[in-house]
Amino acid sequence: MVEMDTIAAIATPLGTGGIGVVRISGPKALTTADRIVRLANGKRVSSLEGYTCAYGIAADREGPIDEVIVTVFRAPRSYTGEDVVELSAHGGVYLMDRLLNACCENGARPALAGEFTKRAFLNGKLDLTQAEAVIDLISARGGQAARAALSARGGALYRCVEKIVDRLTHFAAHLSAWIDYPEEEIEAVDSRTLHDALLESLRTLDSLAGSYETGRLVRDGIETVIVGRPNVGKSSLMNLMTGMKRSIVSDIPGTTRDLVSDTVLCGGFVFHLTDTAGIRRPDDPIEREGVALALEQVERAQLVLAVFDGSEPLTEDDRRVMKACRGLNALALINKADLAQVLNAEAFTSDFKRVLCISARGEDIPKPLTKALTEMVGLGAFDSSAAIVANTRQRAAVTEAAGELREAVEALESGVSYDAVAVCIERALDALLKLTGKRASQAVVDSVFSRFCVGK
Repeated sequence: MVEMDTIAAIATPLGTGGIGVVRISGPKALTTADRIVRLANGKRVSSLEGYTCAYGIAADREGPIDEVIVTVFRAPRSYTGEDVVELSAHGGVYLMDRLLNACCENGARPALAGEFTKRAFLNGKLDLTQAEAVIDLISARGGQAARAALSARGGALYRCVEKIVDRLTHFAAHLSAWIDYPEEEIEAVDSRTLHDALLESLRTLDSLAGSYETGRLVRDGIETVIVGRPNVGKSSLMNLMTGMKRSIVSDIPGTTRDLVSDTVLCGGFVFHLTDTAGIRRPDDPIEREGVALALEQVERAQLVLAVFDGSEPLTEDDRRVMKACRGLNALALINKADLAQVLNAEAFTSDFKRVLCISARGEDIPKPLTKALTEMVGLGAFDSSAAIVANTRQRAAVTEAAGELREAVEALESGVSYDAVAVCIERALDALLKLTGKRASQAVVDSVFSRFCVGK
C-alpha cells in the first residue's frame, strides 16, 4: 500500500438533506475520528473493528456539532485500501462544513477532486479503467448507462484487456529469449500459432475500438430531432415522450416557432429530444427563421423522427420533409393511427430506414416505438455486461495497440524476421498497459481523476 497523508471531504451532495457524510481516509483516519467523536458506549473509534458502526456525538473547539453514526473500514478492506472512517450526520450545509473543518483541525487535510478513488487506484484496489467507470456510474442518467458503468467498475474491460496482455506477454517473452539466447537451444516459436494468437487479439481489439461509439451513445445520450409539417402531431409526440406538456398543441399552423428541448428515458437509454417548427413556406419572417433552424437541426441530429399525418394525403411540405431526411438516420412516424388512414407505409420506404404507425394521443410511449428508437441507433441488442471502450483515452490506447498488432501480422506474413514482430508486440503491450494504468504517466493519471467530484 502506498503511504500517504490523511484526507477528508464531504461525500454527499452539497445542500440540505436528511443525511450527510464526511469521509476520512489515510493513516490517521482513526485517530482523527477519536479526537472528534465521543461514542455513546464509551469506547474509542480506533478500537472498533472494520465494517462496524457506532453512535456518538461529534464536537469541535466550540462544542457539540451533531449526533453521528461512525462507520469504520480498516485497511486494506476499504474503498481506498487505507483506514477509512465515515461520519454520518444530519445533512445541513452548516453541519457538514463544521464537521469537515473539525476533521481538518485534527489530523486531516481537505481532499482533492477524485482523490479517494485515485488512492484506490494507487493502492491496487482497481485499475484505471475501473476508476474511470466510477465517474461514469456517478454521471449515468439512464439505466443502461448505469449498468454498463457498473460492469466496467466490476472489471469487464480490464479482464478483456488482461487476457490479451497475458497472451502477448507469453509470446513476447518467448521471442525475446529465442532471439537473445540462440545458444541455449530454446524451442523456436511456431509461426502459425503466433499468427493465430495475434489475429485473435487483433479481432478483439478492433471490436473494442468499435464499441466506443455505442458506449458514447449510451453514456451521453442520443440527439433526436422531431420534424414534420404543421399539425401532424409533432408537439403531441414531444409531450407523449416527455410525459408532460412541453410543447403547445394547437390546430393553428406555425404555433411552434422556436426549438423546444427536453431529455427523456426510453428503453433505459437517454434521448435528447428537440421539437421544431413545422416545415412549410411561411410569409412570416420569424416563422421562416424557425423553419430554417429546424432543417439545420435535422442535418446535425443522430436520430430524426419525421412525423406525418396518416389521415391526410401527402402534401408538398411533407415531401420537403422527406427530402430533408433522405440519407439520414431517420424514422418515419405515420401519426394519428386512431383515425381513418389514407397513407401507405410503402410511400416512405425509399427515404427512410424504418416506418412506424403510431398515435401520439396515448399516455405512454408505445412499445413498438421504444423498440424502433433503440434499434435505429444500434442499441437494440446492447449488452451492458460486455466490455466497452468508454472514452477517448481508452479508444486511443486500444487503437494504438491494434495498429501495432496489425503491423506484427503483416510482418509475420511477409516473412520479416522475428525481431520486427517482437518490437510490434512490445509496443502493443505498452499501449494496453497504459490503458489499464500499469504504465500510465502521472499526467494521464492526474487527467483521469480531475474529472471526479471532491469526496469520491
